[in-house]
Amino acid sequence: MNFADKKIAVIGLGIEGLTSAQFLVAKGAIVTILDEKKEGEIEKDVLEKAKKLGPSFIFGENYLDNLDGFDMIVRSPGIRLDLPQLQKVKNKIISQTKLFFELCPCEIIGTTGTKGKGTTSALIYEMLKKQGLDVYLGGNIGNPPFTFLNKLTPQSFVVLELSSFQLQDMTISPHIAVMLMVTSEHLDYHKTVAEYVDAKRNILRFQTEKDFAILNRDYPASNESDVHTSAQIFYVSREREEVVQGCFVKNEKVVLKISGGEGDVINIKDILLPGKHNLENVCAATMAATLAGVSIKNIAEVLKTFKGLEHRLELAAEIGGVKYYDDSFSTTPETAIAAIESFKNPEILILGGASKHSDFSELGRVISKAKNIKAIIGIGEEWPKIKSRNQNSEFRIIEGKKTMRDIVRAASDIAESGDVVLLTPACTSFDMFKNYKDRGEQFKKEVKNLTS
Repeated sequence: MNFADKKIAVIGLGIEGLTSAQFLVAKGAIVTILDEKKEGEIEKDVLEKAKKLGPSFIFGENYLDNLDGFDMIVRSPGIRLDLPQLQKVKNKIISQTKLFFELCPCEIIGTTGTKGKGTTSALIYEMLKKQGLDVYLGGNIGNPPFTFLNKLTPQSFVVLELSSFQLQDMTISPHIAVMLMVTSEHLDYHKTVAEYVDAKRNILRFQTEKDFAILNRDYPASNESDVHTSAQIFYVSREREEVVQGCFVKNEKVVLKISGGEGDVINIKDILLPGKHNLENVCAATMAATLAGVSIKNIAEVLKTFKGLEHRLELAAEIGGVKYYDDSFSTTPETAIAAIESFKNPEILILGGASKHSDFSELGRVISKAKNIKAIIGIGEEWPKIKSRNQNSEFRIIEGKKTMRDIVRAASDIAESGDVVLLTPACTSFDMFKNYKDRGEQFKKEVKNLTS
């Protein structure tokens, strides 16, 4: 693919947009960067790096007004394809993810799902690395794949975490595709659940019979996606004690069943990651790593030592016998439920945040029936909606806390040795914080301040 002297627009000046521009400028393209934000609203570090490349810039609300003059348009995730200006030039539009798939010289293992895809991708990466393979991790996990494209050889492996935003216009699928739990998400972006699920299925849709698909048997949207792939299918499950072929939980062990044989991988008590929901991610990663040639020994070694990703049920600190967990990445009711059900200890929950138009009925049912919830600290604009779904009056409710310092202090005041304080908001963070990372970092900072 020749980019020299091509007029190329890069839409969206974030980390991925910046790396797209860097890659294209290095290939001799004439790049223009477009962003709806005003120049002063762009992250300073990103803007400075972009300016050093010497491209043209178009900022502000009319940033998409003149797209006809470009030979190619590279969109960043989150830029809707149905915008009128993009519809007029849709034959010129490509994403960094799609472009990477076209240029990548080696096999790609792609993972998607409503939740768990970051943890699963990281597990697969660590397992392949433990085997001594030349492996790279990127995608939605925060490392744009253009940053390592030039290092790849045909013998390399790439593990990509893929969001619905990255998959929605794909016409290529990975060699090993992992589809985890798929429920509902990003309905502030996708028009319907069907549109969201359809985007996810692009990870499977363009596979051939030489490829492999790994599907979560426990969720209808994933389980029913088998008809959307031509690949050889393997199932994973933590609820069903048998699958035709794949990886599942049976008799407190992770079991691998492949090519007619069945064997134990690890006892679940030896897995370091907390939470029953993480067994789904463990099974998926085990299956993918096996297909990539990793030994059972090396898979088990990783599972005994892998602590998980930041802000995903991360142990922030243990103070006075109280464990404080940062699960700020939990932005849906489903992930909050999984976190809540991960512990039998008395729990002090921090719930609430900005709206994603989520249905909190099931979360309310889980909270109402839970016997170990000691208190809930309700925050953010969605808290009243969550509260209205709760029918349990036995635990304490604390409201009105406006800063993370006050929230953490309120939890600390009532926590006793043996308790778990769990930040698992079930909502986005934009009403009170910059993003989930900011929310999690503030939580960990204030927890550490309890000892000072």
